[in-house]
Amino acid sequence: MQHQRHPRHPLDSRLPSRDTTPMSLPPGFIDELRTRLSLSQVVGRKVIWDAKKSNQGKGDMWAPCPFHQEKSPSFHVDDRKGFYYCFGCHAKGDAISFVQETENVGFMEAVQILATEAGLPMPARDPRAQAQTDTRAALTDVMEQAVQHFRLNLNTAAAAAARDYLTRRGLSVEAIARWDIGFAPDRGGVLAALTAKGVPQAQVIEAGLAALSDRGGAPYDRFRGRIMFPIRDARGRAIAFGGRAMDAQAPAKYYNSPETPLFDKSRTLYNVQSARTAAGKGQPLIVAEGYMDVIALSEAGFGAAVAPLGTAVTEHHLHMLWRISPEPIIALDGDTAGLRAALRVVDLALPLLQAGQSLRFAVMPAGLDPDDVIKKLGRQAMQDIVDAAQPMVQLLWQRETEDRVFDSPERRAALEKALFDRTLTIKDPAIRRHYDEALKELRWDLFRSRRAPKSGKPFTPRAAWNPRQQPWERDMAPVASNKRSALGAGAADESHMREAVILATLIATPAVLRDFLAPLETMDCTDAGHARLRDAILRCAEDADMTVHLADCLGPDATAALLSQPDVALTSGLRKPGDVDFARRCLAESFAKLTAARALPREVSEAVEDVDAADEGLTWRLGQAVRAVAQSTRIGGEDNAEIVVADNGFGMDKSEVEHARSVFDAIQIAKRPRDPK
Repeated sequence: MQHQRHPRHPLDSRLPSRDTTPMSLPPGFIDELRTRLSLSQVVGRKVIWDAKKSNQGKGDMWAPCPFHQEKSPSFHVDDRKGFYYCFGCHAKGDAISFVQETENVGFMEAVQILATEAGLPMPARDPRAQAQTDTRAALTDVMEQAVQHFRLNLNTAAAAAARDYLTRRGLSVEAIARWDIGFAPDRGGVLAALTAKGVPQAQVIEAGLAALSDRGGAPYDRFRGRIMFPIRDARGRAIAFGGRAMDAQAPAKYYNSPETPLFDKSRTLYNVQSARTAAGKGQPLIVAEGYMDVIALSEAGFGAAVAPLGTAVTEHHLHMLWRISPEPIIALDGDTAGLRAALRVVDLALPLLQAGQSLRFAVMPAGLDPDDVIKKLGRQAMQDIVDAAQPMVQLLWQRETEDRVFDSPERRAALEKALFDRTLTIKDPAIRRHYDEALKELRWDLFRSRRAPKSGKPFTPRAAWNPRQQPWERDMAPVASNKRSALGAGAADESHMREAVILATLIATPAVLRDFLAPLETMDCTDAGHARLRDAILRCAEDADMTVHLADCLGPDATAALLSQPDVALTSGLRKPGDVDFARRCLAESFAKLTAARALPREVSEAVEDVDAADEGLTWRLGQAVRAVAQSTRIGGEDNAEIVVADNGFGMDKSEVEHARSVFDAIQIAKRPRDPK
């Protein structure tokens, strides 16, 4: 979409400039105004009503919301009550607030717009407020005259270098005209030109076009030897200028108007009027750094492009952006300064986030800005970058993790605290919770990638998790019902079934998950289905409803196959869902048995492989297993012990102890003295 020339509001010629001065209105004036104008009439200028859903006879009207991008008609207007409400973004209000939001004007100016449309005379104003309004109206007229003066100067011989520069930047004659680009010469400036037309010198100074000399001399032009870019407000009125120096030795490459009664740089965005129109038609709202980026984007078809003016993005800027689009895209230059600027925006935006209201970040290739990308790589490259814009949470994560190593508990704790401190600034509790969940998942992915065993390698139990060192496992006897299960009796694939029992028990009683995070993280699953379920369970350690979470992550049938296994359905951990103490006992026993089942065979296997190796290595390996057998002690009483644990904490199933003894006997027979050579 190409940039539109800046048409004035149809009522501009009859309305004063924006005025935020409070003013008392006569009793009944607002009521009379609402009587004369129906809300659907006011809103109808900005939306297309949904014919199927709307009932004009009853004043019950529906349309896609003008405040956020959507296709379904969730924006409701009730003419009888005089209120609107969006079921998507929750915008609500009356005719006055609607004009305020869509026209970016204050209360009194919204009233004036509606009163003029309704043919209702405005009441007499406070003299001081009227004087301020008259001043602003006069300054607006001065600025429009300045726009025309600078445009004419661009065609003079003095502006040859400026025209060459614009041509090199890829701007056609038509584009220069669309953007009202002009030129301020070194001599014969706007001050002399406007005063010659009868504009008071004081007005030229008050409009920010000229300044008084510090030495008490005559006023001088603020803009000299610069390409001039008009800056317009949300209604298309010229309120300031930005000037690009042609002299490479100029103190400032870009120079903006000072703040005036018309111009507040913290509340103004370049190209905001055209961007709002384009965004309303579905184009992404892109926030660039400067004028040329905005112009290049717009000329390339990205019509909803804006830029702050000589200042970092402010809180008011964010509110302006969110009134145009629920998710503006911040275009970052691909350098360190660009990233720092983006992170400042993140910190500013976090406390202001609301449901459906956030930011995304499009990162340019290193050393390029949007203008460079379009010229060197083409429009499609820019489109790809916009499509790949990252959510705010990703940038927050990048700041805390980039170029850092988290190889110790202390560093990981520091990362967790830094992220927590950032999300703590989010005021909306629901959004804060979702940020915490997203960051927890990113931490899980980061740490899991460091500790996950490589595929094809045997499981190695981590010494960091020792069942006898956990407070909830001390003096804990095995559950008798587990002894009678298929697992206790020895199923064909005990390891696989034990994994299934552990996962099923956690799903049945998720409150115990935090107590078993360490062993669950290091549990090497025997099939991909168990691994996916394990990872999904770990990601919802703080989720109140694990079943819903698993269904969202893996589908509604995520746990059906697991729970349909007969031995799983009958396991003791599922008989008392929600019983935390009982679940802890079941899981403690299951993890201990799984650890023993996997650890002992590996030690014995490696010992057998080392039979022909040095006796010292063999002796050490066998010693580990022999001590587990010979020095084992029972957990609990003789009648219900299922796991035996050596003094060194090594646990084994009773059947595995017998198997170990037979293996040791075999090793002793096989270990015959070597024949002398």
